[in-house]
Amino acid sequence: MLREKSTQVLAAVQMTSGAVLDDNVNQAIRFVDEAASKGADVVALPENFSLMPEDDAQRQDAANRVGEVEAALSAIAEKHGIILIAGSTPFPAGDGRVTNSCLVFGRDGQRLGRYDKIHLFDVHVSAEESYRESAYIAPGVDPLVVHAEEITLGITICYDMRFPELYRQLSQAGATIFSVPSAFTVPTGRAHWHTLLRARAIENLAWVIAPAQVGIHPRGRHTFGHSLIVDPWGEVLAERADGPGVVLATIELGQGEKIRRRFPALSHRRLI
Repeated sequence: MLREKSTQVLAAVQMTSGAVLDDNVNQAIRFVDEAASKGADVVALPENFSLMPEDDAQRQDAANRVGEVEAALSAIAEKHGIILIAGSTPFPAGDGRVTNSCLVFGRDGQRLGRYDKIHLFDVHVSAEESYRESAYIAPGVDPLVVHAEEITLGITICYDMRFPELYRQLSQAGATIFSVPSAFTVPTGRAHWHTLLRARAIENLAWVIAPAQVGIHPRGRHTFGHSLIVDPWGEVLAERADGPGVVLATIELGQGEKIRRRFPALSHRRLI
């Protein structure tokens, strides 16, 4: 049933996921329960909410069990009548790798869309810390805009935030809320997290909801936390700096359109 409202409560879940799929999924469901109990209409889980693996065998096992994960997510979305943005979880890619995929569910538990992370984190953060996601993750190719009743979501994942052209494409397709579930490193988080997320909001006069991983994970990985909800003017409405938990903010659905009328930067765009 449609729930036409002038306001929506957004919730970003912050987690410290580990290497046991069932434990992570159960923890995510508890946080969704908590967010719903506090009035959330839209709940977003972080990147890798279902698994921060110790090895590739765990990653492949999670991909092979993705049907169980999806069923649990669908059930919790339907139970609470919420829109659920399920961070990311592995799917089999067909070439020995997996995809890093975000699933979106409607209030009736039906899947509204799947987004496979396009931009992969193949980066030397420092002399001691480097990543090569393309070794085990197959990249996606298609951006995703999801029409979820009265809101339109642009779905992205973590490293995507460094590519503003993706967000402009999502904005042009109608997205007014960007989701950016992430597992950001501490050095890059300290340097860029707030700046990049606020910039994507300001450039497109859109809300940003960025649930994050936080703390120490298998293989010594350390993530930044600081889950954020940002308004179309770039103001941080809510933030959870440290520790697992839920952060919420109430948004006025008409606020973005009012700002775009008053400050019509999107209509002034010129390509030279």
